[in-house]
Amino acid sequence: MSCMKTNMSARHIWGFERGDAEMRLARQAGWGRGDLIWERLMEAANADWAAGRGARARRLFGLAHGLALASFAKGDPRRATAPAALAAIHARQGRGRAARARRRRALRELAGMEAFIAGLEIKPRSRSSLFHMRMEIRHRDTFHSNLRTRYMNFAREMLETLEAGEGGAGHRHFSRWRGEKPNPFDDTRKLLGACLLLPDND
Repeated sequence: MSCMKTNMSARHIWGFERGDAEMRLARQAGWGRGDLIWERLMEAANADWAAGRGARARRLFGLAHGLALASFAKGDPRRATAPAALAAIHARQGRGRAARARRRRALRELAGMEAFIAGLEIKPRSRSSLFHMRMEIRHRDTFHSNLRTRYMNFAREMLETLEAGEGGAGHRHFSRWRGEKPNPFDDTRKLLGACLLLPDND
């Protein structure tokens, strides 16, 4: 019975339901189906881990990793996120060798992080007033530069968590995701997903 529930839930996460408004918006914005499915898998895996459902969390992280390898080009930092998450889980469960292997894989995938951030496609943000929207348009280069600097800080935090290994505290990640997740379906959302869809380790 539990296996049936897991399979049904996994199908829901994959996003094949009719009337999936978020999937339609993502596709219209230029995202592939795999982009949003990966995000949903990672959200569900982190929620399961936080709720104490470790076996299901590991399974969903594994599905997300396979999807990332099949869907995302080398240099995309999302290819590192599931291995980094699994490294954290293995470390907390006392499986040091498995944790180190996943961590090494994640670090290899992050080799192109700076280039990815430099080439970010940044779509306009929803603004609460016409004034703020005009300011963003008028000072677009400065706005984009500041955003890239901010996102580089998220990337550094992810690297610090990975490099801390079993003995370090790392950072809060998943608990910040909902507040930080951009509304536009653009590269900034992909990058923040890569950096924040990790189990908290504070």
